[in-house]
Amino acid sequence: MQATSNASPTGLSIIEEDMRQVDLVIAKRLDSGVPLVGSVSQYIIAAGGKRLRPALLLLCCGALNFKGAQRFNMAAVVEFIHTATLLHDDVVDESMLRRGNATANAKFGNPASVLVGDFLYSRAFQMMVDAESMRIMQVLADATNVIAEGEVMQLMNMHNAGLDEAGYLQVIRSKTAKLFEASARVGAILSGASPTLEEACAEYGQALGTAFQVIDDVLDYAGDAAVMGKNLGDDLREGKATLPLISAMQRGTEQERTTIRQAIENGEVNKLEEVVRIVKGTGALDVARVAAQGEAQRAIAAAQRLPDGAHRACLIQLASQLLDRDH
Repeated sequence: MQATSNASPTGLSIIEEDMRQVDLVIAKRLDSGVPLVGSVSQYIIAAGGKRLRPALLLLCCGALNFKGAQRFNMAAVVEFIHTATLLHDDVVDESMLRRGNATANAKFGNPASVLVGDFLYSRAFQMMVDAESMRIMQVLADATNVIAEGEVMQLMNMHNAGLDEAGYLQVIRSKTAKLFEASARVGAILSGASPTLEEACAEYGQALGTAFQVIDDVLDYAGDAAVMGKNLGDDLREGKATLPLISAMQRGTEQERTTIRQAIENGEVNKLEEVVRIVKGTGALDVARVAAQGEAQRAIAAAQRLPDGAHRACLIQLASQLLDRDH
């Protein structure tokens, strides 16, 4: 089965050849004797994406001068874990569009998406054994468990207009940032890094992942559907109280707070235009962008604790560019 090679995000040309090797591992390990497993897996992997999690692992290995082939295997592992969460996410959220394409559940149905997600999780755990490192297995097993907890927390908070910023951050640090953190940490472990350098990598990953998700939530109210490849307003339809909405309720008039509260509680996507107007008018998008900027700065500070070199420079550039993303 052929992997579809994806162009590296801006600034990641330094690991372009490494990413091609990861693509080869992905293609090989997606192979299954059950045709539907291969079809669904290949469909979602080939749909593209930024491959940020494997990129983080490879960049941390590069910064810490690890050149062993196991980095390709572990980079594929984190991409499989991420892909499995996407498959399950889209079923839970009833999403129909991702990266401009029909979601796997829209194309193949919910049962196939859930079961192939399970296959990818189990394949990832098979591959972890190859590293012969209990520490790596512990980090990735713990991360997978935290991600699942984050998914459940998000489910419990659906249509909860009372969610505050601390609760919101707890969800995204579990659901999104944890795999970024684990990817960077595994890169450090593979490299035999000191505890100090390992923590620097882990903090970088957590901060970058948090900033990434906050910006993603901003774009649901400020983005362009054609550019983003998703249906704008999905967060509102799903009743997700993200930072732009939380900030707008804090800063708006009583009437504006009531409008947003009701839209969250009832998933009133027909009020999207009015909600966007309130979110923009109250300066809530700027509040969220400032929060993302703080996390990006934390990531940069963590990267600066790593050995100087091209890979460290790329990590710093990645965090800086994150704030300019439009999809």
